[in-house]
Amino acid sequence: MSPPSSSSKHSESGVARLCGSGTSGFLELMIFHPIDTVAKRLMSNHTRLFVPGQAMAIGMANTNKVIFKDAANAAFLKKYASLFPGLGFAAGYKIAQRIYKFGGQPFVNEFLNRHYKKEFHSVFGEKTGKTIMHATAGSFVGIGEIALLPLDVLKIKRQTNPEAFRGRGVMRIVADEGMGLYRGALWTAGRNAPGSFALFGGSAFVKEWIFGLEDYSKATFFQNFCASIGGSVASITVAAPLDVVKTRIQNRHFDNPESGMNIIRNMIRHEGFGAFFKGLLPKILVVGPKLVFSFTIAQQLIPLFHHKFEEMGITHVGNTVKTA
Repeated sequence: MSPPSSSSKHSESGVARLCGSGTSGFLELMIFHPIDTVAKRLMSNHTRLFVPGQAMAIGMANTNKVIFKDAANAAFLKKYASLFPGLGFAAGYKIAQRIYKFGGQPFVNEFLNRHYKKEFHSVFGEKTGKTIMHATAGSFVGIGEIALLPLDVLKIKRQTNPEAFRGRGVMRIVADEGMGLYRGALWTAGRNAPGSFALFGGSAFVKEWIFGLEDYSKATFFQNFCASIGGSVASITVAAPLDVVKTRIQNRHFDNPESGMNIIRNMIRHEGFGAFFKGLLPKILVVGPKLVFSFTIAQQLIPLFHHKFEEMGITHVGNTVKTA
């Protein structure tokens, strides 16, 4: 999924993965942050926007208020600007997340390939084992992503519940809340494990079984794009129910937390099982492209940085390790 790593401590793959995944995160943030805000606000809404028998205009007005909040009746530019709350948190979280996830998964995959390749191949066969190995590496990386949870919590609260920040700066909130910023960590891990498994596994499946690639780093832009679509749609769909629960845990006011099980009970009682897939279609249609974009860019840029660094003499040729 990215260039093979070097056996040296300062490997070209490490540098390339850092630059490629970091650049993809930055570009994703600049383009898709407003869309992310819209999705988070829709997922956090507990009321029906369109009521049967009610005029469509009223439903549109309700949607406008949920999305733009205090700027619902403002001019276009002010409305658009209102979709950028928490940009600082988003920048730190998104870039760190993409570096960790897209740059870190290949290292975990190489570890599994080095130590457990025979086990995967004996259980699943060579081709399927290779795909499952990529998916498993993604799942492990997804679980470890909870280390970045405080940045994600602060970002979501700024997007959906800005009142929680009134009268308190960031450092004051961190000092006051402490480990409370890891609220929902188990739900996040529960969402990330299958979600990341599906993301990297789906991408590997497309490259392995549809395009017949042996070396994933040699995929063309079109192949990376198709693989990213397959992985992203699978990931978003699999993670949707727990993603809604996670978002609702994190967007609560600091002084009024609510457990995940209580949220689930209330969702089933008041909103029905369909609530677990609230925002799924908008997420696939508008947030899905965000993941497709960043995943494609990361997979495309990492080999480009790798070759460019070799040409510039920053890294050295001939000490790479072949992986499955």
